[in-house]
Amino acid sequence: MSDGFRVIPLGVKGGLDESNLSAYLVSAGGNNNFICLDAGTINAGLQKVAINQLFGATSAEEIQKKHIKAYFISHGHLDHLAGLILNSPNDIAKPIYALPSIIDVLKNYYFTWNSWANFANEGDKPILNKYNYQRLEDKKELSIPNTNLNVTTFSLSHVKPYESSAFLVRNHKDYLLYLGDTGADTVEQSDKLSTLWKAVAPLVANKQLKSIFIEVSFDNSIPDKALFGHLTPKLLMLELNKLNTLSGGALKNVQIAVTHIKPCDDCEENIKTQIVEANKMGLNIVYPKQGVVMDIK
Repeated sequence: MSDGFRVIPLGVKGGLDESNLSAYLVSAGGNNNFICLDAGTINAGLQKVAINQLFGATSAEEIQKKHIKAYFISHGHLDHLAGLILNSPNDIAKPIYALPSIIDVLKNYYFTWNSWANFANEGDKPILNKYNYQRLEDKKELSIPNTNLNVTTFSLSHVKPYESSAFLVRNHKDYLLYLGDTGADTVEQSDKLSTLWKAVAPLVANKQLKSIFIEVSFDNSIPDKALFGHLTPKLLMLELNKLNTLSGGALKNVQIAVTHIKPCDDCEENIKTQIVEANKMGLNIVYPKQGVVMDIK
């Protein structure tokens, strides 16, 4: 029988605070073997986790070494991977999963001797061989070693043609969906979100999809041409309405976790107000907090 998921946000914002950027530990409920979905902030989030003794009397460094079994990077922007890069000297060997275009960014721009050190298994010599690049295939499910989780990846559009990713995490028959940065299909002139919604709609209808982590970076005052591959409350509800229709009106049973709010003037307050006003479907909207456990069943 499935125990759902345990999620520990290590960072939840879209900038500028480098101590609180997108990174989410996810495990099969009741299990302390986690994958890390994005890695904008690692150490600062784990310091809060250690203070709260979520893993007992264990240091942030030991939690990273022992309990993070793999990283999944949605795209190659710093606010989604800087923590992985900066904390790599103190980590131990483990895989980094990403789509091939995103592995190329890590290989060519971050794990190089010009910008840091090459802790990966490909690229600039000398190769330190700590992290093992694992190239994901679109829409293919993988079993993740040392966890009870399976992950299916979906390509997203983040300022077309730049690629981002969504990760559909499975624990037995329960699912959690995490989206990296993404624009709405209408703005991106893409069908990436429509493809994703069609894939997960049956899971929503069957009450198997427990939570969707999805970005809302800006409030509705930002014009479409200035969004650069992000969502607003208006565009969020436009997309979620599509999923609700495809699932026969069952989306109200799914927790919607809003992530990646940017630090523009009054942006967070405006976003929350505008989401309340636009939430005609009666969706269960939550806002993850750094270092605060979310048990999702």
